[in-house]
Amino acid sequence: MPELGIPEQYLTGYAQLLAEVAVTGRRLTRAELEARRALGEHAAEAGHGLRALVNAHLAATRTAWPETPGAADCTLAAVQQVVDAFTEGYERAQRLAVRQEEAARREFIDDLLYGRSDLGRLAERAERFGLRLSHSHAVAVVQGPTPYDESAPVPRQVERAMISRFGDRNILLTTKAGRMLCVAPGDQDDVLTHFAKQSYAAAEGARVAIGRPQPGAGGIVQSYEEALNTLELAERLTLEGPLLRAADLLVYPVLTRDRQAMADLVLDALGPLTRARGGPRPLLDTLSTYFDCGCVAAEAARRLSLSVRALTYRLERIHQLTGANPTDPGQRYMLQTAVIGARLLDWPDKEL
Repeated sequence: MPELGIPEQYLTGYAQLLAEVAVTGRRLTRAELEARRALGEHAAEAGHGLRALVNAHLAATRTAWPETPGAADCTLAAVQQVVDAFTEGYERAQRLAVRQEEAARREFIDDLLYGRSDLGRLAERAERFGLRLSHSHAVAVVQGPTPYDESAPVPRQVERAMISRFGDRNILLTTKAGRMLCVAPGDQDDVLTHFAKQSYAAAEGARVAIGRPQPGAGGIVQSYEEALNTLELAERLTLEGPLLRAADLLVYPVLTRDRQAMADLVLDALGPLTRARGGPRPLLDTLSTYFDCGCVAAEAARRLSLSVRALTYRLERIHQLTGANPTDPGQRYMLQTAVIGARLLDWPDKEL
């Protein structure tokens, strides 16, 4: 009987084959080798371990070893052929299973992030990949200096770090459209924070956006889209820092919800800057930097490589053109909101 619980069917005809080779000294035929490959494939599909299967073959070899003098060489050659063909079939089945698993995982991720599948069926498939869609989840998205795919070194490095820290904790790590993604339970913010740290430690220049926790399968889509929008906002607004949270930037989607109203505000408040010598850009950049510095003139001047006197002159010129004084707290809010709107709408580079 085969060892380690390996069924006899995977050794069918093996002893007879060795006995025949010991007598005739022949090599195995192509059909015989293909039959051994097929047995190896079936054993892999049934989930048996390769080491146990090889041990079973070796045990059967000892039992069937010929006593005929001079038959050892040809018998040993036949054993080598059988084991080689059997393991080839086993590995072939494993490679096919891996490709099928990767295809199923990619299809699931596409359906999950685009909400294209029936929610009940999606929930069943999600459990296979460690997600329970009845709970809330949040999504972190990494925009790197170069596009990512799952076989690239950086995603693999980040995945190893995450598994080492958290193990199997209902986390889904993947790539999509050249970005890295991490889907984690909504109440485990430490997971996403660690993912962010590992991501920008592994690739200099990487930026991470984290969407808000949302319930259900549709919540994962919503959190994913929030993270993508946050990355886009950060680029338009030239926000600093490697980690951005959608919850901290909710004011910006609110400001742009009525695009026409925002465009009207930008044109009314900042449109007069187009009459300035050299166009609106220098004065608009002055306002932007001044507000980013908390309206501290010395710091704004330093960032713009100007003297404080030159900065003060520019602010006065803005007051003359727009009628709004950026140094007056009562008028500052309108100008600052208009400056944010100009960034979001890419004015004055694009006409409104």
